Amino acid sequence: MSLYLYNDLTRKKEEFKPIKPGEVSFYSCGPTVYDYFHVGNARPFIVFDVLRRWLKHLGYKVTFVQNFTDIDDKMIHRAHQENITVAELAEKFITEYNKDAKALGINPPDFAPRATEHINEIINTIEKIIKNGHAYISNGDVYFDVKSWPKYGSLCKQNLEDLEAGARVEPGENKKDPLDFALWKNEKPGEPSWQSPWGKGRPGWHIECSAMSSKYLGENIDIHSGGVDLIFPHHENEAAQSEAASGNNLPFVRFWLHNGFLLIDNEKMSKSLGNFMTARAAIEKYNPTAIRFFMLSAHYRSPLNFTPEALEQAEAGLTRLRNCKSNLDFAKNTRKGNNNEFKSEKFNEELKELNKKFHDALNDDFNTAAGMGIFFDLVHLINSEMNNYGILPDEFFTSAERELKFYDEIFGLLGDDENNNDLSSEVENLISERSTARKNKDFKRSDEIRDKLKSMGIILEDTPQGTKWKREL
Repeated sequence: MSLYLYNDLTRKKEEFKPIKPGEVSFYSCGPTVYDYFHVGNARPFIVFDVLRRWLKHLGYKVTFVQNFTDIDDKMIHRAHQENITVAELAEKFITEYNKDAKALGINPPDFAPRATEHINEIINTIEKIIKNGHAYISNGDVYFDVKSWPKYGSLCKQNLEDLEAGARVEPGENKKDPLDFALWKNEKPGEPSWQSPWGKGRPGWHIECSAMSSKYLGENIDIHSGGVDLIFPHHENEAAQSEAASGNNLPFVRFWLHNGFLLIDNEKMSKSLGNFMTARAAIEKYNPTAIRFFMLSAHYRSPLNFTPEALEQAEAGLTRLRNCKSNLDFAKNTRKGNNNEFKSEKFNEELKELNKKFHDALNDDFNTAAGMGIFFDLVHLINSEMNNYGILPDEFFTSAERELKFYDEIFGLLGDDENNNDLSSEVENLISERSTARKNKDFKRSDEIRDKLKSMGIILEDTPQGTKWKREL
C-alpha cells in the first residue's frame, strides 16, 4: 500500500508523491522562543518527528527543517521584562527547547534556522513580492496586499468577505485593508532593527517561514506541518506570500498537514482558564516517554485530552512495552537448553502479518493509534510464545528482537538499552547480597534490600530462572 495523507489544502486523502522522486522536502513550524514551549506544542513536535521517521523507513531521503522564531512582539516584551536583550532571551530558550525536545525523544531537524540569522533572505523575499505587485510600502512598513491575491483563503476555506468581518487594524498600522498583513515593520524605539530598502525595521511573523523554507528546501515543497491553530492566519499568509514571491504558478506546498488541538480536561489550553502547562512542567510531573506514548495514542488530526488519568494509562502501556523487551532479554540470557516444540514458521508468519498491518496503518493517513495497537499485538505474541515454550531457540530471539527494534525505530518508546542495562556497583552488590540472603533463608535481610532498591528506582522480580530487575518509570 502506498502512503496516503490527508491534505488540508484539498480536504481529502491523497497518495503521497514527492515533487522530486525519492526525496522529501519537509518544513514544520517551530517555537517562538520567549518561554518554555507549552505541552500542546509538544504534540506536533512529537507527531511530525515520527512522520519523518516513517518517511525515512519508506526509503525517502528526507530534508527536515524546523525554525525558531527569535524576533516578534512576545520576544521583545519578555526581554524588556527580564531586562535582557532579545538575542539573550532567544539563546536561553532555544537551549531549553533542545533539552525538552531531547527528553521527549524528538530528533533534531536537519536545519534549525533562526529568523534573525536570515534577514537578507527575508528582505530578498519581500522585494520579490513587491516587484510582482503583491505588496506595498506605507510609512516604512511593508504590507502584503491581500486583495491582489485571488487565491487568498484557499487553505482555510473561507472567502474574503467572511475573513474581513473578523479582521481589524491594530494601533500604529498603516495598511490599506484590515486583511493586509505586515511583511516588514518600521523601527520603533527600544526594538531590535535591521537596515532595509524601506528603512530600519524588523520582519513580520509570517515572512520568516517563507524565506527560510525557500532557502533550505526550494520555492515549492512537499510537506508543511503544524498545529491546526496555524492554518489561519499564519499558514494562509505564508502560502500567499511564498507563491507571490516565486511567481511560478505552482503551489508553495504540496501537502499541508495539521494536528488537532491538545485539550486539558476537555478544555482548550488557555492562560485565562488557568489550565496552561509548559512541556517542562509536564516532563517534571510525568515520565517524558509516557508523554510521547500519549501523543501517539490518538490519530494526529483528532483532538486529544490531556488528563492525569490518560497519562497514568500511558505510563502503564509504556511499562508493558518495556517489560516485553526486558523479559525477552532476560529469557535469552538465562536459557539453558532448547525446546524443539517451538513452531518457528508459524511464529514468523504471524510476525509478517503484524508487520503488514502496521505498514497499512501508518500508510493510511499516518494512523499512529492503529499502529500502536499493532505494537501491542506484537508484544502479546512475543509474551505468549515465551509463556508457552519457556526455553526458546536463537531463531525466536533474532526474529522477536528484529521486530521490536523496527517498531521502536518508528515510535521511539523502548529507551536506550545501554542506559537501561547499566547498574552501579552498589546496586549490583545489593542484588548479589539479596540473592545470598534468599539462599540462606534470611528473608528479613532480603526484604530490606528489596525495599532499599525500590527507593533507588530499581524493581526486582524473582523468577525460576533467577532475579530480574528493571528501572521504575
